[in-house]
Amino acid sequence: MVLLVVMVALLSLRGAESRKLGQISESFEYSAISCRAHTASITDFGGVGDGQTSNTKAFRDAINQLSRYSSDGGSQLFVPAGKWLTGSFNLTSHFTLYLHKDAVLLATQSQDLNEWPVIKPLPSYGRGRDAAGGRYTSLIFGTNLTDVIITGDNGTIDGQGALWWQKFHQGKLKYTRPYLIEIMYSSGLQISSLTLLNSPSWNVHPVYSSDILVQGITIIAPVRSPNTDGINPG
Repeated sequence: MVLLVVMVALLSLRGAESRKLGQISESFEYSAISCRAHTASITDFGGVGDGQTSNTKAFRDAINQLSRYSSDGGSQLFVPAGKWLTGSFNLTSHFTLYLHKDAVLLATQSQDLNEWPVIKPLPSYGRGRDAAGGRYTSLIFGTNLTDVIITGDNGTIDGQGALWWQKFHQGKLKYTRPYLIEIMYSSGLQISSLTLLNSPSWNVHPVYSSDILVQGITIIAPVRSPNTDGINPG
């Protein structure tokens, strides 16, 4: 088992005041680029944290609705305790994704294109890393964003990568494996106070981006898991 604890500071940020989420009784503190004027819980959008129900639609619907507040003080999506099964979803600007300490985002093991849309290879690569074609969108993805925070009270993001690793070793991948977190063409990014487990491939990939802070991240993957790099900025 490989255990990597990361403390990287690429941007100095000021601490934010403790905020209370809507009807949620818990309050918490986090370091933030800014406080958010609007908050919601994934349960407000039908999310079910039982480890079996797909929450892909709930996450996509939540962020789509919260994106309306990007020019009105920004927004925050709270993920409470539970196991939240989901496919890929896109972030928005002036946005915080906050995981409770007992929250686990579980990447779905389905390779259905509705759960993992395929996008073009990175321009700097010109082709996929695992296959000649495109690549599966990362579990948490964003492009052309400003002021994005992914954080929590050491909540967990579990990529459930074993099936992806197996297909990689067998040469059965049609597209390149997804990363856990990828942010492209963006600025003002903070990723902190999380545990990242068993990514299908790279864990954190900020690319073509600037003003980035990564701190307090624990990354765990088996020794023989292929390409589960910790942080690969580009």
